[in-house]
Amino acid sequence: MVTPFGDDGSLDVPGARNLASYLVENGSHGVVVAGTTGEGPTLSDDETIELLEAVLDEIGSDATVICGTGSNDTRHAAHLTRRASQAGAHGVLVVAPYYNKPIETGLRAHFAQVSEAAGETPVAVYNIPSRSVINMSPDFMGSLAAEFQNITGVKQANNGDMGPIEGLDVMAGNDDVFARCLREGGTGGILVASHVVGPNMRKIYDAAEAGDHDGALDLERELAGVYSAIAGAPPASTVKAILSMRGLIGETQRLPMVPVQGPARAALAEIAECKS
Repeated sequence: MVTPFGDDGSLDVPGARNLASYLVENGSHGVVVAGTTGEGPTLSDDETIELLEAVLDEIGSDATVICGTGSNDTRHAAHLTRRASQAGAHGVLVVAPYYNKPIETGLRAHFAQVSEAAGETPVAVYNIPSRSVINMSPDFMGSLAAEFQNITGVKQANNGDMGPIEGLDVMAGNDDVFARCLREGGTGGILVASHVVGPNMRKIYDAAEAGDHDGALDLERELAGVYSAIAGAPPASTVKAILSMRGLIGETQRLPMVPVQGPARAALAEIAECKS
């Protein structure tokens, strides 16, 4: 979920509440707050928890609310994970440490501390080699699930491998592999275009759940243009542009994210005019 900000860049809590409700009303089973699309790197820990608590209060009795608590600083990841767990998050999403590029021994120690901090709160690891530089293998992630009882899922943004991982719920991490992930045994997706075409993406999920994987793939192909336009710039920018054009939230972002301009914005305006 993108994070709404006021014109002055402050956290827009009422806007976040409204957006969370809108997403659930338009097909999402839940939301992730303070993730990458939510500009989590520019949120303070206090803002992250304030956002989490507001969204939990708004939709938490009807939908799943997961909080992004990852960091390349293990102490910080564990600290924020503990706070999110104590605040009542239904789960936490923890990316592989980016930039400092640890070896597997360090990765295991990192997730061990996060797992301990989470307590009984489920942990989804986030494998996104395009951002973290690390590509966690299915065997490694499966070993984490075997060793740590509360590590139960993975957001898999390695498009080359959507196959099952023992002990983990595999969730598509990119829009354009959603149907494929479901066909290969995945349980869902943590997605971006659902802000914009949520009912359509719910139809993909429902078709796959009913065993109609060919139908799900056909539905997904119809959204290829939407996916491409949203991926043309950071989703925090493209999605906010569309939602702002629809009058749902303001477009304010925190640097280094900036509004989309030029031909890319024109493409987003065309999408904004089509609400289903």
